[in-house]
Amino acid sequence: MTFALHVEQSLTGRPWRWRGAEPAGAAGDLVDDLLRARGCPHEALERERTPTIRAFMPDPSQFRDMDRAAERLADAIIARESVTIFGDYDVDGATSAALLIRLLRDLGLEAGVYIPDRLMEGYGPSGEALVVLARQGASLVVTVDCGAQAFAALEAARAISLDVIVVDHHKCAAALPPALALVNPNRLDESDDGAAHGHLAAVGVAFLLGAALLRVLRARGWFATRAEPRLIDLLDLVALGTVADVAAIRGLNRAFVAQGLKAMARRGNIGLNALLAASRLERAPQCSDLGFALGPRINAGGRVGRSDLGVRLLTTQDPDEAAQLAAELDRLNAERRAIEAAVQEEAEHLLAEQSGRAVTVIAQTGWHPGVIGIVAGRLKEKTGAPVIVIALDEDGIGKGSGRSITGVDLGAAVLAAKDHGLLVAGGGHAMAAGLTIARDRLTAFGDFLDERLRDDVRRASTTRALLLDLLVAPAGLTPDLVGRMDAAGPFGNGWPAPRLALGPVRVVRADVVGTDHVRAIVSGEDGRSLKAMAFRHAQTDLGQTLLAADRTHRFWLAGRAKIDDWGTQPAAELHIEDIAPA
Repeated sequence: MTFALHVEQSLTGRPWRWRGAEPAGAAGDLVDDLLRARGCPHEALERERTPTIRAFMPDPSQFRDMDRAAERLADAIIARESVTIFGDYDVDGATSAALLIRLLRDLGLEAGVYIPDRLMEGYGPSGEALVVLARQGASLVVTVDCGAQAFAALEAARAISLDVIVVDHHKCAAALPPALALVNPNRLDESDDGAAHGHLAAVGVAFLLGAALLRVLRARGWFATRAEPRLIDLLDLVALGTVADVAAIRGLNRAFVAQGLKAMARRGNIGLNALLAASRLERAPQCSDLGFALGPRINAGGRVGRSDLGVRLLTTQDPDEAAQLAAELDRLNAERRAIEAAVQEEAEHLLAEQSGRAVTVIAQTGWHPGVIGIVAGRLKEKTGAPVIVIALDEDGIGKGSGRSITGVDLGAAVLAAKDHGLLVAGGGHAMAAGLTIARDRLTAFGDFLDERLRDDVRRASTTRALLLDLLVAPAGLTPDLVGRMDAAGPFGNGWPAPRLALGPVRVVRADVVGTDHVRAIVSGEDGRSLKAMAFRHAQTDLGQTLLAADRTHRFWLAGRAKIDDWGTQPAAELHIEDIAPA
């Protein structure tokens, strides 16, 4: 077996291998090599270089219930019915709701919105909420990013003759709740063509519903005397929800994100524009900004504030209101970070008790349910295995959030655990899941996951080689190289950003910056030096190795190249993920 740079075991215990047959750009075009290494066949290279909606867009009618949903929405628009969009409280839910609200507004219908409170109501529609909406006059409710498992709620809606359309992407059971239409590519009875889009976020499914709706209205002559809305202008919302929900950036999602970033750069959404300003982002937004700057601020409303703040921001037409909402979300995000840090510190102390488990399940009374998903993600990265973090209340009922690794379908396992009577509620998708559980079922739940997923986790763990794309010396790591690599993007889950090996280098100096980061200046044998950052590594073996290194130690560094534009002239730097002796 061939190891990249002869690294069989790095400082983090992983072998290094080239993602492609050889380093990208060694004997061909750099971008083509990066695309091929991500599974792109030769005949699709041009399409993947410039992913467009036209090239990837499926016929919406291939999805089950799509035409029925579009026809019912068209009826509501023409008859001026009272319609409410019922969304989840995360970014995918907020962007899905905002997309439909903005589209319906452009079609002449001002829809209402309902976002449940995370702490008081929990995930998804309840029968009580739907009954209240009907009493307030709603004749049609569209749930987005939720509803696929809402059996009791939709039974209550049917009992009062309230029409409900479900637009979702979470795992479905064999039986479906009694919705007027349930549009979800992850239905077990979905067509092969529809199921091929099971990686879409809910906002992507909502976009397809929007396209189907416009087609129905066009056929009915609705636009004979009025302008047809430009659905493509809403791609900024689709990109944000797709990236923030960690949906796989492949196929149609690559087109959504690539074209959505262009729409976002045009600054047409008043709320997003205010959020960019609150995030101190003056340049054109990049894919990473959606996940690390914009998404967390939208999420902060549902986590530690008011659940509807994100939708209000993304749908407002008032710049002053947008600025106020963005400032409030920015403040809540800072509060969320403080709460998250406290929960993570306590959770890390409990990790040792879970040694030997395929899936780490950590529970504690008093944790804030709004941050457990973030903490689960952090611990998953630290352990390299699926993690579920559960916040228990005083009555012993826990709200849990889990994050998984590639090759381990956590959502399906949680759904199976619910079917076995281990959970009060639960569901999700392959990489993330949510659940409600009683304290006395925690051990049995952990045992169930251990038995069901142990082999999957073992297989995934044995393939945890660090995949590298190219090898550069310090002089070769330039802004131009970063720009050329970016041409193979957008990058994200399922379409990883290029990882390069840098070296061999010596550490000139290293110090701790911020709360837990290591900054190093490294010099290569070509005489050039550059800055490298190891984020959240000050207390790890990797960070301590950098801090203790002297000029006699030579290393290979592995990580992602980024542009540092804080100085007078942009410079390339390396964000370190791993180290090996050279």
